Amino acid sequence: MRRRLPRPAIIGIAAAAVLALGAGVGIPLAIAAREQPRGAYTDADAALLREPALPAGAGQSFYFVMTDRFANGDPTNDTGGLEGDRYATGFDPTDTGFYQGGDLAGLLERLDYIEGLGVSAIWLTPSFANKPVQGVGANRSGGYHGYWVTDFTRIDPHLGTNAELERLIDELHARGMRLYFDIITNHTADVISYGLAGHSYIATAAKPYLDAEGNEVDLASVAGSDDFPELDAETSFPYAPVVDPAEADIKVPAWLNDVTLYHNRGDTTWAGESVTLGDFAGLDDLMTEDPRVVDGFIDVYSDWMDLGVDGFRIDTVKHVNEEFWAAFTEGLDAHAAEIGKDDFFVFGEVFDADPNLLAPYVRDRGFDAVLDFAFQSAALDFVNGAGSAHLAEVFAGDAGYTTADGDARALPTFLGNHDMGRIGYLVRDQDALARDELAHELLFLARGQPVVYAGDEQGFVGAGDGADRHARQSLFATATPEYADQPLITGEIAGAVDRYDPDAPLYRLIAELAELRKSHPALATGAQLERIADGSSYAFSRVDHAERVEHLVVLNAGGREVTIDVPTLTPGAAFSVLYGETDATTADADGVASVAVPPLSAVVLVADRQVGAPDAAVAPVFTSPEPGEIDGIVHVDVDTGALWSETSFSWREVGSDEWHGLGTATGPGARVVHDVRPLADGTRIEYRAVTIDAHDRRTAASHVVTIG
Repeated sequence: MRRRLPRPAIIGIAAAAVLALGAGVGIPLAIAAREQPRGAYTDADAALLREPALPAGAGQSFYFVMTDRFANGDPTNDTGGLEGDRYATGFDPTDTGFYQGGDLAGLLERLDYIEGLGVSAIWLTPSFANKPVQGVGANRSGGYHGYWVTDFTRIDPHLGTNAELERLIDELHARGMRLYFDIITNHTADVISYGLAGHSYIATAAKPYLDAEGNEVDLASVAGSDDFPELDAETSFPYAPVVDPAEADIKVPAWLNDVTLYHNRGDTTWAGESVTLGDFAGLDDLMTEDPRVVDGFIDVYSDWMDLGVDGFRIDTVKHVNEEFWAAFTEGLDAHAAEIGKDDFFVFGEVFDADPNLLAPYVRDRGFDAVLDFAFQSAALDFVNGAGSAHLAEVFAGDAGYTTADGDARALPTFLGNHDMGRIGYLVRDQDALARDELAHELLFLARGQPVVYAGDEQGFVGAGDGADRHARQSLFATATPEYADQPLITGEIAGAVDRYDPDAPLYRLIAELAELRKSHPALATGAQLERIADGSSYAFSRVDHAERVEHLVVLNAGGREVTIDVPTLTPGAAFSVLYGETDATTADADGVASVAVPPLSAVVLVADRQVGAPDAAVAPVFTSPEPGEIDGIVHVDVDTGALWSETSFSWREVGSDEWHGLGTATGPGARVVHDVRPLADGTRIEYRAVTIDAHDRRTAASHVVTIG
């Protein structure tokens, strides 16, 4: 778990001078550095040089499980201890919208199956006690998915008990695996209504919040404040919240029953302020600006950390105000440190496919990572024949995630999910199985932490629009006609049978790819350097920081075999085959290697030596920002030559001794992103780039600009 922003890494030049003196350099380096800000590498730069960082706990591969749909190990809990029909218990295994019987006991029974897939962690959909049924008419359904929480302190009785979860965690840890919880802070189950007033969203401009004394409240100005105003249920909100007396105390912890801790503005329109202030189709949207909500959730989720959970995936992140995340993630950090769980890993769901919108949640809002929706979109385009330009664009955005604490290698990557649909449905046209396999090859060979959605390994596809309920099949024998009648990616009909076949084509492929990652650290956590993006061809190198051996990945999304001339990082190297159907090859003196790749396939080759280095050390040359004034979100780029190098970036105000680390990027060429908006106009800053090449030669350069 990384130490979270906004606290920047700060390095004192004086400390660097002491380090250099310890090495026998008897000059006042702090003074020398100030006098020669644009000079070549000095011993003082050693304090600025850092290896590329990963948050503690990163480097996993995930199996994403909707617990109700995986395995039924205990039929006695199918109704959650409730009596009556499906509208009372939520249980109806013949309907896609109700509980089907899966539970924690089933997970425990099937751990060998999951471990055999080669993943290192299980990520569960929300597993807290839910309102068993919500909605009216055709929209009435069960809370099997876990997003209608009433009790944040205990496991949903349909799924098991807290004690069973503890046993599952213990068993996973004994196997060297981890458990991640999907958690919610944005909303609870639908308990609050607005009587006869309707539920359309009412904007703050039309009806601002009022404190208990009738004064107007600007939430943005008081969010997270210790002086957060007292609110009155009858007068403070655009809608007066109404609760059925039978449900007045249904939520746990008890503070969640206070109706003044909710926004009470009506249903979100998915735009503008309603994104954070509106209800999700009636779900009670929490007043996350109130520090009581922040502190309450820190306490709730700290208790689950104490139970042994290894990390959180946080739901609906962009629908919660930024101030909440700064305080909440810092609170989790503090508790993790207190209990000695420094590898606790937190990633958020930000449903957006633009890296420029995803990255700030890592740089500025305290998350170790976010789900990589941008990768999902680009990977789907690539395997469906749209070319490699989208992939190249997404990976070019990786610089935005680079900080002193981590980078894009920590992003959980995926191909489909329980909301948008399965990859099998998204590639269901011609050559569906081959495209599905190519998508999984890209998933496991590219940077990031791959996520397999349970059932994809058995070739589940989906029906209807392919999303939501249509993509939530059970792996145990289904009683739901739609699921039984759906085709698998192989063309076989799913049927009403258990689907835990380790010989299924995709299960075998994923297990092979997972083992390849385990055997070659470069493919799991190594830097990724794009080599070629040309039509249906895409190639990149993966290089481990310590090993420095090039692993060349070449993909062909076209319908015929191609031979691609790939510019490698290792001139003259012999490349042997690690994976796929191709021949060994040798890079020429310029580093170009010819690689044959079958249609809809990937190959991996590995060099017989470390990456190359130029004949003489190459100093980094700043190519952006342009000299002069800068503002906003700034790209800081250097050119380091044509071969492998690592460049650590820092900045300081001109005249200051304190350097602020921006992170380390791997080249050739390197980029980080710097948000200079907090700095006053007219501030002069110096960027420092310190580069190390494959022969451990160190060079450095500076660049001075003015904020404006």
